[in-house]
Amino acid sequence: MNAVVDVRDAHVVHRARSGGLLRRDRVYALTGADLSVAAGETVGVVGESGCGKSTLARVLVGIQRPVPGTVAFQGRDLWTMPPAERRATVGAGVGMVFQDPSTALNRRLTVRRILRDPLDVHDRGTRAEREERVRELMALVGLPRALADALPGQLSGGQRQRVAIARALALDPALVVADEPTSALDVSVRAQILNLLLDLKERLGLALVFVSHDIQTVRRMSDRVITMYLGRIVEETPAGRVTDAARHPYTRALFSATPGLLDPIDPIPLTGPVPSATRPPSGCPFRTRCWKADGLCAEAMPDFSAASRPGHRYRCHHPVEEEESTRDPARQET
Repeated sequence: MNAVVDVRDAHVVHRARSGGLLRRDRVYALTGADLSVAAGETVGVVGESGCGKSTLARVLVGIQRPVPGTVAFQGRDLWTMPPAERRATVGAGVGMVFQDPSTALNRRLTVRRILRDPLDVHDRGTRAEREERVRELMALVGLPRALADALPGQLSGGQRQRVAIARALALDPALVVADEPTSALDVSVRAQILNLLLDLKERLGLALVFVSHDIQTVRRMSDRVITMYLGRIVEETPAGRVTDAARHPYTRALFSATPGLLDPIDPIPLTGPVPSATRPPSGCPFRTRCWKADGLCAEAMPDFSAASRPGHRYRCHHPVEEEESTRDPARQET
């Protein structure tokens, strides 16, 4: 299946405010990231704060240029295009849903103006066709027509996020990136927005990248789950296998700490310091907190290894065994 977006060996390094007068520290936000997303596929991205999830999202939508690295959208390298062509390609082909709809929407524009703005910028259709498209978008995300002339401040949080989703879909994009789309919403509204995203993905055949701290939600939403740690992708797992068949110790630790309806929480404790992105550890970055780490882990970052099932790969010198229950290492470390 052809990839909608294909990221290869992407690196992003920022200059920090810390460091000396003549030489400032560097923040290694993304290191050697590879990711492909196919049409109709949902890829979830999980990891702790600062692991590079949002940086990867910005790379996918063409906001952040990786150096080095390539980003191909529908087979064409974004960063070899002329700037005007790149803006038109990304603007029409990629939609993004941000974390907080109250800051993502212009509070001075009505819902009608917000949804029509992408159509105006890209000169899509006649004026009448644009108005009809606005009505279609509102119906698509479950917004009543009476709200067309409302301002964002007059809407609920869930309604504002529906407007943000409709705006992201205005130009029929091939890819939608949702960066923590429910974290700013009430718990009672989150399920509605998640169900809406799933329904739209199925109906429109979208490629969806779903970034979230809520890893159980990512598991339910996704076809594949990407685990990130300190700017690196350390595991790629089919969603159905991520809870008890993940091979990387960090992925197991993440899912061991999430509550379930049937089983009590039995977290794997992570000891040791959380490393800095300005001075990442040598070798495997997770080794300072990993119960399996040894001298080999300090010497080299392992290459990807393939698990027994297709689509499952991980980077670890001492992976958890596939048949080993997550509770086993949790009991060993307590």
